[in-house]
Amino acid sequence: MPKQQERHSIQAWSLINRKYLGKGVRVKRFRRPTRCQIRNRVLLAVLMANDIKLSQLAEELSISSRSVSAWVYEGRIPGNTNLEKTCRLLGYPRHILFNEDVVRGCPIICQPAPSRFMKRTVTRSPVKNRILAGLCMVHDLSVTDVSHWIGVHPGTFRKWLHQGTVPSQAFQDQAEQFFRIPKSILFADAILAK
Repeated sequence: MPKQQERHSIQAWSLINRKYLGKGVRVKRFRRPTRCQIRNRVLLAVLMANDIKLSQLAEELSISSRSVSAWVYEGRIPGNTNLEKTCRLLGYPRHILFNEDVVRGCPIICQPAPSRFMKRTVTRSPVKNRILAGLCMVHDLSVTDVSHWIGVHPGTFRKWLHQGTVPSQAFQDQAEQFFRIPKSILFADAILAK
């Protein structure tokens, strides 16, 4: 008798699951990686700022999504063909997207306190510095917190993001020290636009 009852409950759960799964499951746009998992923070930052999933990039390049994941999470450098295609598709040169020193070094940034990235930062007005905005998204840092931690007014930091202005050398050094990415990469959008 218990076996029949067990089979009945499995069938009932199967029907319940079909009912809910048939309506679709809400999946987040990007998985929530731990800080130590990301090896190529710049590539992930550009993808997040442009709202491109890893699987979408893989589909555009006609390769497996596992390969693209390896570029981001394991720090692998793609072959020349895929490297050129990726750079052309995302609009950045190789030394920015796949900088071997940044990928190999890959330090954990030192945030003094927890922070939360606010989506309205990106949706309020167009972002000109996609790398800097994407890095805030990758590390889930609010614009206000980052600006205080590097010693600049939040409005000034927002100008860097939304207007693509290049800050003074001193502020570039402070941003480079905080994110631990060379300033030539952090402000590449503004430099390439000139």
